[in-house]
Order: sequence, then structure tokens, then C-alpha cells
Amino acid sequence: MTVQAGKDLLIKIDLNGTGQFETIAGLRASRINFNAQTIDITSSDSENGWRELLGGAGIKSATLSGSGAFRDAATDARARQIFFDGDLPNFQVIIPDFGTVEGPFQITSLEYAGSYNGEATYDIALSSAGALRFTDA
Repeated sequence: MTVQAGKDLLIKIDLNGTGQFETIAGLRASRINFNAQTIDITSSDSENGWRELLGGAGIKSATLSGSGAFRDAATDARARQIFFDGDLPNFQVIIPDFGTVEGPFQITSLEYAGSYNGEATYDIALSSAGALRFTDA
């Protein structure tokens, strides 16, 4: 994998529930984080007291976050609607030269800010709300 431009990591939102994905407008920074809880099965029989984990168990999750300039585009309106309605639509994350992650997410935080001599900005955070699918690039 070669060096990639950060602008190529894209978070896309299903605009109308039919699989029509569009990049969330105005994002300047994006991040995806995958997590897996562990289940400790260490016992007095564990070799030399080393911790043992139960493979394939635990809860998997992912979080998305991004920040950027508010543009009042269709994706901004959709994100606000999703947040206030508590919906769990599908999102896509395009990771350059790696693949695409797709599945339901809940918007857990939506923040707007602005300074007197600057543009209006926003931050968005999402948590996975079901099984995610990965497709190789």
C-alpha cells in the first residue's frame, strides 16, 4: 500500500434508504476506529500465569468521526434528520487502497461551531449499530 491522501478517506451516507450513497459534504478530517472486546479465560491452569483470551468472542464495534466546514448540503440536512429521528441508516467508509466498510451507524454526536472571522464548522461522531461488511479495494 502506498501513501494515500487523507482527503481520499471518505464517509458516505445513504441519502434515502435505497443505497444511494453520497460523501458527507465539507468533511476535512475523517477517522474510523475498529474495536473488539476481549473475554479473559485465564485460570490457574494457564501456562506460567499468562493471560488467555477466548477467540471469536466478545463484542465488535466501530466508530466514525469527522470534522469540517458546514455547507448546508443535502448530506448535512440528512445527518441532522438522522440525529433528531434516532435512525440507523447505512453508511460507507471508503479507505483508499484498502476497501469499503458498510453498515448501520447511529449518529451519537453532532456539534456546530463558528468564530466571528471564520467559517461555520461541525463535528460528527457515529457508532456502529449492527453487522458491518467489508469489501476489498
